[in-house]
Amino acid sequence: MRSARLTGAGLVRSGGPGAAGEPLLLVAHGSRDPRAAEATRALARAVAAARPGTPVLASWLDHTEPGPTEALRGLAAAGHSGVTLVPLLLTAAYHRRVDIPAAVAAAHQAGSPIRVRVTDVLGPVGTEADPALLAGLRRRLAEARPGRFDALVLAAAGTRDAGARGSVGRVAEALGAALGTRTRVSYASAAPPAVDVAVARLRAGGARRVAVAAYFLAPGLFHDAVMVAAGEAGAVAVAAPLTDAPELVDLVLRRVDAQPCAGG
Repeated sequence: MRSARLTGAGLVRSGGPGAAGEPLLLVAHGSRDPRAAEATRALARAVAAARPGTPVLASWLDHTEPGPTEALRGLAAAGHSGVTLVPLLLTAAYHRRVDIPAAVAAAHQAGSPIRVRVTDVLGPVGTEADPALLAGLRRRLAEARPGRFDALVLAAAGTRDAGARGSVGRVAEALGAALGTRTRVSYASAAPPAVDVAVARLRAGGARRVAVAAYFLAPGLFHDAVMVAAGEAGAVAVAAPLTDAPELVDLVLRRVDAQPCAGG
């Protein structure tokens, strides 16, 4: 059973002791790989630094403590009357539609009186990919130093949700348009094509230098597998996950400052 204590769980306060401001709860997917949790904590620290006076807490849906229910209970016990929950998710699939509302409901059923406002996910809202998200992907791609490339694969974790895959496709289309490059999508699980297949198809179609942009928030087994498979297929570079990129911090805070989305 998860503990409701916040000690060591990633609560970050900026602005010194007694900083006032409604806390932010960042909720990540979670991974067995400890690098993923550390990436989420790094993002929480960066968000706190960008929003002085606001307590920022990281939590995870699986594998790492605290879970969002326990985090909400702990915040309520600490005297907070309200919190803004930010789903650190790139698509509005099962975790956003089911897991997060269930976690909030469980906290309320346990007697936590805290008011919870849930923001949109970090991926596209409606038909548009956020410029900050695209800028973060471009930053990580430039850091990978691929040099000149004539085709690009956007590698994502994968989902069986057709609507979520459509949102990944919109990001790929917008990123390709911004870079003036042919772009295809690949998935590490749940849906085809795999990244090596996508790279091979682009090379078979005449592309000589194919780069891979990583549509991941944190490192882990999926990103590791993408790096290996893409390299074996002849990709010239694979970008790192977004982690705590400044553009991602900006996107989180703009989700916080936007009007609340439906359903929490």
